[in-house]
Amino acid sequence: MPTIHPTAAQMAVAGAPPERLIFLEGPAGTGKTTAGVQRLLGLIEAGVPASSILVLVPVRPLGEPYAAALRSRRMRAGGVPSILTAGGLARRQVELFWPLVAADAGFAEPDRPPTFLTLETAQYHMARLVRPLREEQGYFDAVTVDPNRLYSQVLDNLNKAAVVGFPHTEIGIRLQAAAAGEEAQGRVYADAQAAAALFREYCLAHNLLDFSLQVEVFRRHVWPRPACQEHVLRTYRHLVADNLEEDTPFAHDLLRDMVPRLDSALLIVDRDAGYRQFLGADPAGAYTLRQLAREEAAFEESFITPPELQALAATLAEALEQPAAPMPPVPAAAMRDALVFTEDLRFYPEMLDWVAEQVAGLVAGGTPPGEIVVLAPFLSDALRFSLANRLAAAGVPVRSHRPSRALRDEPATRALLTLAALAHPGWGAAPARFDVAYALVQAIAEMDPVRAQLLAQIVYRSREGAPALSTFEAIRPEMHERISYVLGGRYDTVRLWLAESMRRGEVPLDHFLSRLFGEVLSQGGYGFHADFDAANVAANLVESVQKFRRGAAAAGLLPAAGPLAEQERSLGQEYLAMVADGVIAAQYVRGWQETAARDDAVLLAPAYTFLMMNRPVDVQVWLDVGSRGWFERLYQPLTHPYVLSRHWDPGRPWDTADELAANQARLARLAVGLIRRCRRLIYLGLSELNEQGYEQRGPLLWAFNQVLQGLARAEAAQAQG
Repeated sequence: MPTIHPTAAQMAVAGAPPERLIFLEGPAGTGKTTAGVQRLLGLIEAGVPASSILVLVPVRPLGEPYAAALRSRRMRAGGVPSILTAGGLARRQVELFWPLVAADAGFAEPDRPPTFLTLETAQYHMARLVRPLREEQGYFDAVTVDPNRLYSQVLDNLNKAAVVGFPHTEIGIRLQAAAAGEEAQGRVYADAQAAAALFREYCLAHNLLDFSLQVEVFRRHVWPRPACQEHVLRTYRHLVADNLEEDTPFAHDLLRDMVPRLDSALLIVDRDAGYRQFLGADPAGAYTLRQLAREEAAFEESFITPPELQALAATLAEALEQPAAPMPPVPAAAMRDALVFTEDLRFYPEMLDWVAEQVAGLVAGGTPPGEIVVLAPFLSDALRFSLANRLAAAGVPVRSHRPSRALRDEPATRALLTLAALAHPGWGAAPARFDVAYALVQAIAEMDPVRAQLLAQIVYRSREGAPALSTFEAIRPEMHERISYVLGGRYDTVRLWLAESMRRGEVPLDHFLSRLFGEVLSQGGYGFHADFDAANVAANLVESVQKFRRGAAAAGLLPAAGPLAEQERSLGQEYLAMVADGVIAAQYVRGWQETAARDDAVLLAPAYTFLMMNRPVDVQVWLDVGSRGWFERLYQPLTHPYVLSRHWDPGRPWDTADELAANQARLARLAVGLIRRCRRLIYLGLSELNEQGYEQRGPLLWAFNQVLQGLARAEAAQAQG
């Protein structure tokens, strides 16, 4: 990687006197975050107390460059800068001022402390409330979506109401008005409104605060208090706010109040971005903060993207009928050479074979695996498995990152919780024989599904809901040979550990999982040994259980008194039920950090996930560019990210033209954002038929065809000239 030398513009921003208010914008890759980091360090070196500096980011992973810079420096005594999201800042203040605002905010027990919910625990409580409505009263009967997605969309509606700033009681009205008289869809929105209201009442009754209620309590009851504003503005005198285009109207409103009263501020906006609009991001609102600054700066020179790829990005945006940045003068042949694409592949598996072959060739040719990313609009289990197997067979290390997957969809999660159920027969949650076999495959290295299924049929029994495992030595000798003594010995080690755990009695579930991973599964010969993805899942699972215990106890769902065994039995049963319901995982910073830190493996990721990692690579592979998944909005029957925004007129119907325009603009942002994070080459994977065997000719493929035809005409004209 070439050494980056700071430009004069970067040095001017980073080295500006401490009292400046600066608005900085520019495309991705032009060094804006680098300038922000240097500004942070420069303030500290200039004598500004570190504890008086606030770094505000839309999501915690985007604060990692600032945290890494601070870790690499020896800090003087006197505190460290705070790296927070607007939601994190709100939570701190709600917790601090809780005794003053709890009663006014409508909480039933204002003298008791609040319990802050994660995405997982919020979905758990939502499921307990909404499941009876679905099963007994026919709520959402017209919706064909997994229950976990249903619960998350109701929560998403509440979040959008909170960050945009309208009452949560208006969610259904706004959505129904945009549905333009579609009766069936209107009933779905009415059900979503009822579920949201029921959840809000439940939270107020039990002192539970999900993200939306944290924001509302802060916005309506905490921030208006002079004591709160005085506390925040006395604590933080200097601000660096990065990636404001990915932040919400709530964050922008807060900055409008804060920035004029601060000693200094650096406001950073990534041009042509706003990839989190479906989660409430407001890129247009970010630019309204320009008026708060006394100085403006714009970075244009990319440290990442070569001229031929910059020109390709502009040409592709024009093909998608979107505004484009000025195009650098680049020969058409140079732009074409930056693209590598398949030809005449009919079937989807052929495309995967081609991708694996190209990636293996790149690695063999000296490209570090960590400088290659394989992207898809959605990374399904089947796609990840198929491609990972092909790359592994070619000797290419591979990793994946899908932060919004349901907990139950992670193989490591399923294995750990199956083993937990086996070790706790009192839970009455005997797993199916298939799940036991699946857990053995994950837990024991070199255990294939055939032998795991055979072993499970022999050793696993369930009597009246109580699971039991027998010893490997007790089975018939001929089965020893088929399974092998090596794998049988490893199985017995797992069985004995589980038996010893039962003998010791109930322990907290997170302690059990942590010990199971550390003492057995992470050791040589077992499935999690040197498997970084599995280790990350195990760590996230332990953290999830810990947070679930706090939330469940606060809501009175666990025994308030009694033996530890009774409390832990209840916790284990409730947690397994929650995971079985398909609860989506919360965002764990650990996963983002470890994915970013590992540079020894090819990354498989959804395209938007890679964009939010905000890191460049040498080579990108775009899978299945003919798929409409690159273009179409994710199906969300209970919510609507554009209607529930500050820029939509309440009452106006959302029609086909609106949907087409939004999809076109989003596709252009996605494609340009990816190209701006590439240093060398983009490979386009394409097959005539998709996974389901249907022909595909999506808008992204059409746009690339337009680009390639234009380049061919330009090359021909250059040759004639």
